[in-house]
Amino acid sequence: MITSYSTFTLSDKLTEEQKYFFNKHGFLHFKNFIDPHAVKSIIDASIQVQRKWLVDEVKKVNGVPIKYGRDLDGSPIIQRFAFINQHHQTLSGLLLDPRFNSLLELAGTGARLGTEEKDGMVFNHYVNGPDSKFTKMGWHTDGLRDIFYGQKLNPMLNVGIHLSTLKPENGGLKILPGTHKQNLYQMLFRKKYFLDHQPDPQEIAIVPEAGDLTIHDGRLWHRVAQSSARGEESRRRVIYIPIIAGKYTPKHENSPTVFYQRFAGIVK
Repeated sequence: MITSYSTFTLSDKLTEEQKYFFNKHGFLHFKNFIDPHAVKSIIDASIQVQRKWLVDEVKKVNGVPIKYGRDLDGSPIIQRFAFINQHHQTLSGLLLDPRFNSLLELAGTGARLGTEEKDGMVFNHYVNGPDSKFTKMGWHTDGLRDIFYGQKLNPMLNVGIHLSTLKPENGGLKILPGTHKQNLYQMLFRKKYFLDHQPDPQEIAIVPEAGDLTIHDGRLWHRVAQSSARGEESRRRVIYIPIIAGKYTPKHENSPTVFYQRFAGIVK
């Protein structure tokens, strides 16, 4: 069990220390992946996409439901975008950063950024207000999604680009280090998927600053804790991009909605 962890700097090649840490604990935290100007540009891009999707009343993108909510002033906002990289050049351009290539080896041969697969680049916007629809998420693993897609459990990693500076009271990502090495039974039944929000004695908190990058193994148990703060102090934005190995399965505008995504209130 670890109660704290080391952070790293991401370059064009992973160090042996970084690979050892990831293999043992199932995650890595890199500081200052992008600068404040890039953070602002990404947030501005999301607002532009939001404005268009609100006008067009977009319900799904490539079969994936879009989650709507209300901001602190009661105005409508999008709280979970899917495939947002396909809808703004700032976001698609972000994925051209060559440092992403250094992360691919963690998923093995044939690994790639899932820009056209799963849910593509997901943009989450959490805010803890009276009308918010997206403030927390229960325990789950990302690897289980392959079962819903009717596929075998292929290597999958989730890259997070954090656009908000958090304090412990802001909630956010909690993980159970080392659970990426659990057996299938533990992966399926260790906790009640999405329904269990209880803290775990062995969990650790990922507390990023705006511009940080994290990566975690899809088999790792994790949750998103609700902020104990309310209002503007609770606002949190984060991007997730999958790294995928195995058969290439791109989505398109006529892709069906996967069974579990019909319960959009629990989907990451």
